Amino acid sequence: MAVFKLQSLKPRPISELSMKVGSIRCYVSSCRAVLLPRFGGPEVLELRPDVPVPDLKPNEVLVRARAVSINPLDTRMRSGYGRSIFEPLLPLILGRDVSGEVAAVGASVKSLTVGQEVFGALHPTAVRGTYADYAILSEDELSPKPASVTHVEASAIPFAALTAWRALISTARITEGQRLLVIGGGGAVGFSAIQIAVAAGCHVSTTCGNQSIDRLMAAGAEQAVDYTSEDIESVIKGKFDAVLDTIGVPETERIGTNLLNRGGHYMTLQGEAAALSDRYGLPIGLPVATAVLFKKRIQYKSSHGIEYSWIYMRADSEGLHEIRRLSEAGKLNIPVEKTFPITQVREAHEAKDKKVILGKIVLELD
Repeated sequence: MAVFKLQSLKPRPISELSMKVGSIRCYVSSCRAVLLPRFGGPEVLELRPDVPVPDLKPNEVLVRARAVSINPLDTRMRSGYGRSIFEPLLPLILGRDVSGEVAAVGASVKSLTVGQEVFGALHPTAVRGTYADYAILSEDELSPKPASVTHVEASAIPFAALTAWRALISTARITEGQRLLVIGGGGAVGFSAIQIAVAAGCHVSTTCGNQSIDRLMAAGAEQAVDYTSEDIESVIKGKFDAVLDTIGVPETERIGTNLLNRGGHYMTLQGEAAALSDRYGLPIGLPVATAVLFKKRIQYKSSHGIEYSWIYMRADSEGLHEIRRLSEAGKLNIPVEKTFPITQVREAHEAKDKKVILGKIVLELD
């Protein structure tokens, strides 16, 4: 497979920049991207005009990004979370979600074609993220974009929804009629989990702030408890088959594990692998994290008869296609509270840091 690069230091329309003639695929050699040269506050982010675009591997897809969402992982990584993994690899490009058009495909890509609208999300450990005019994802990290939503709306969905999917479908294997408790349903992962579980025919209860109650009830939750004014354990009745804890502090872990049926699944988003690796370094931190997880699994299996898991997003082609189907059917959405142009990425991160904007923020690329 011959690959040719068009030499350009600024983005061009796809019609100029990407073409397919027989088995020859051509794409841009550099583009705008937001780089993280060092860890710190929003001021460390740098929008540069000429960041190299690597050659595509056979299973990779070049996506002309139209919108990318800001996830909590982005702001945490910018501040130094995962330092033990990422510091030797600086500068990084942040960003996990993307919605845009296929600009070029690798030699073995079969399911996607140039010009097709797509959305998807990168693995949490990806070094070249999506805050760029051109993002690179593997074929199984992408799906055709839901036709019923805009690029801005689509970009808010994949990372959060795939994280929830991994917890509920891949780990707990929820089935119709089961009871699910989502601790922290107001965030993107929690809200996705509620909608996925409702679509699967489950009975869902959730905790959230007062401002989120109406939205979560409208999404199908049968009970939404304001954790700021009510005692969760006294208000929520009965036991659950699965608990997804998006908060992951000792108190929510205690509540979640106590509210589970024997044989149920407690799943937390706040796994300790990265934090322990940052504290002790990778050679010590990862084995320590493995030992901590193993100890907790044994402990809860013995004391409560339940399964205990740390949940991280992973690429899941089947899951992403099902998420697209749910979105198309109007059963899964993540509201976007505000958009910023990519040129204002520092302002967007500052708004998240200061909690000026609590909901989802999306960066738009022209």
